Amino acid sequence: MTRHALVVGGAGFIGSHLVAALLERGDRVRVLDDFSSGKRKNLDAVVDRVDVLVGDAADPSVVARAVAGVDVVFHEAAIASVQRSVDHPLASHRANLDSTVQLLTAAVSARVSRFVFAASSAAYGNDPELPKRETMLPDPPSPYAAQKLASEHYLAAFAQSFGLHTVALRYFNVYGPRQDPSSPYSGVISRFIATLLEGQRPVIFGDGEQTRDFVFVEDVVRANLLAAERDVRKGAVVNVATGRQVSVNRLFETVRAAVGGDSLRIEPERKPARAGEVRHSVADVGRAREWLGFESRIALEDGILKTVESVRKEVAS
Repeated sequence: MTRHALVVGGAGFIGSHLVAALLERGDRVRVLDDFSSGKRKNLDAVVDRVDVLVGDAADPSVVARAVAGVDVVFHEAAIASVQRSVDHPLASHRANLDSTVQLLTAAVSARVSRFVFAASSAAYGNDPELPKRETMLPDPPSPYAAQKLASEHYLAAFAQSFGLHTVALRYFNVYGPRQDPSSPYSGVISRFIATLLEGQRPVIFGDGEQTRDFVFVEDVVRANLLAAERDVRKGAVVNVATGRQVSVNRLFETVRAAVGGDSLRIEPERKPARAGEVRHSVADVGRAREWLGFESRIALEDGILKTVESVRKEVAS
């Protein structure tokens, strides 16, 4: 059945991949993006098949137009930066929380059938307990984490108060093509790749034995599609990850091998550990498996090879 989907932040890293997947399965797609971080070139291949609305997701008049006639909303827009949320908490609040409330309100009025939100594992904070389970008490350590967590609570509240079918997906460390390596806030994988391709030494903070759960963007897209379709309870919160830990040192070695050539002789630059950095992070993915039927499919080595190929094409163009 053809559905009409709205992807908020559809010109961004994850959003643009989601747009392509929706179109591939035959859905009609509308994108709402203010292009503050999203890139028009991310939609170049599909722009003639997408209804693009330029505007602010915290503006009620813009949002009302965006949700009109759609069946499902995927909210992928955010200022995804802890540091910017610390430096500019009010602007971050508007982008990350006000937009969520505006979209939820408009979705109720437009009788949207499903609302899927890009939540964040940042909500878990510095609790050392592993793996991270959705039932753990959140401990948001930054305005960004607090805004993402508050958005989850608004989703649950709108589910109970208005019957809106909402699902919050807590992303862990997402990586893949179109992740901007020039941004100081982009993922470590894209920065490693870009730096090695330039013949420079990537920076590793601390001893490099800190671990993360890296999930490829194609898997994240599939989790979104499942969240929009599965008979999961309203207001659900679900981790989106692989359930596997990878150290930064091993990650560097894997990226270096994928880049190959002269980069094989490059050693990382070591700098002191960053204050407050979480030492280890890995998700419990049991709920994703049980509720969504989701398991990650893309191995880290394969995902990194795909990302390297994409960055090389970007550099050559």
